Amino acid sequence: MAQILAASPTTCQMRVPKHSSVITNKLWSSVVLKQKKQSSNKHRGFRVLALQSDNSTVNRVETLLNLDTKPYSDRIIAEYIWIGGSGIDLRSKSRTLEKPVEDPSELPKWNYDGSSTGQAPGEDSEVILYPQAIFRDPFRGGNNILVICDTWTPAGEPIPTNKRARAAEIFSNQKVTDELPWFGIEQEYTLLQQNVKWPLGWPVGAFPGPQGPYYCGVGADKIWGRDISDAHYKACLYAGINISGTNGEVMPGQWEFQVGPSVGIDAGDHVWCARYLLERITEQAGVVLTLDPKPIEGDWNGAGCHTNYSTKSMREEGGFEVIKKAILNLSLRHKEHISAYGEGNERRLTGKHETASIDQFSWGVANRGCSIRVGRDTEAKGKGYLEDRRPASNMDPYIVTSLLAETTLLWEPTLEAEALAAQKLSLNV
Repeated sequence: MAQILAASPTTCQMRVPKHSSVITNKLWSSVVLKQKKQSSNKHRGFRVLALQSDNSTVNRVETLLNLDTKPYSDRIIAEYIWIGGSGIDLRSKSRTLEKPVEDPSELPKWNYDGSSTGQAPGEDSEVILYPQAIFRDPFRGGNNILVICDTWTPAGEPIPTNKRARAAEIFSNQKVTDELPWFGIEQEYTLLQQNVKWPLGWPVGAFPGPQGPYYCGVGADKIWGRDISDAHYKACLYAGINISGTNGEVMPGQWEFQVGPSVGIDAGDHVWCARYLLERITEQAGVVLTLDPKPIEGDWNGAGCHTNYSTKSMREEGGFEVIKKAILNLSLRHKEHISAYGEGNERRLTGKHETASIDQFSWGVANRGCSIRVGRDTEAKGKGYLEDRRPASNMDPYIVTSLLAETTLLWEPTLEAEALAAQKLSLNV
């Protein structure tokens, strides 16, 4: 992830090309499933009728799914996406628009039944969707789009699960915008077998060999789910998500993708859209996606969402002193950050498996057992970025990114607290 925050961030143009090729269903089935068209009881994944119908039915459905409507209509399909009542579940529904659009401001607001998502009572269930970001749709292709939305009451107030609204306030603060905060987010996730909810590639009810050969591994006895990871990578690039890489993780069946560098609120929009694509791809492949921070108890790595962060001052000469001041502030608000960094994180942050203890703040250079890690390159150059290793895989990127900006740019500790923390952390600020 070191190179992510060292390079200049690309500005994602949320525009839909007039002529773009769709990632067809045949390609998905080839890339994700690697299956030939076989008898009905062997089909899984996105060929939705294959369990009940023969191949001729499957072919007819695929033909309809791959229809190019552009020669016959200017109308497009917009998939409105929002975060559900748990704060981690994704919901979506489709609507027809009369013509292609290039900016969220051109899109109409919409509504849904919040009582069915745990976000509103039945007697007053209408929740309003505000379009906030547009991405290309790799499933439908053409001018069709994915729309990241946040959620509001009819009176124009953000509902409690709308964390984007508060993040947007922080990122619009002049002190924050002047510092041009960059984020590089490392999203770890685990793939599970659908019927048994056991990691992909693991023998059912048993365990593979110990960790060691799986991280960035190659080979049929070390890696499971590469096609899903690769399909997701290409879908993100097609959509316009600022994805920067992917790799197999320490625990078999576990993967990671990186998003960034992204500026401000864009980081949350891009991570949530990338999660949505991953949910759709695993849905098609008949594999279950989990963001549980400790999916398997015992001597197995958990799943995190390490967040790399820098400001303009950190990236300039003398930036290491600014980084140390940020670390000091983060130490003084450790409890606030931990409480916002994901459900079940106490099962992951044990001080083992490349984590720090959840109860104690720490920092170090090149130390993956610390709360905050600083890279050796940053130390050597005297400028760069820091990595917050505390967020769990199920964290909300709107919360984590905005909280980092708030704590390091807007919040000021008392001089006494600052002095005590600096002494405790051996920070000469």
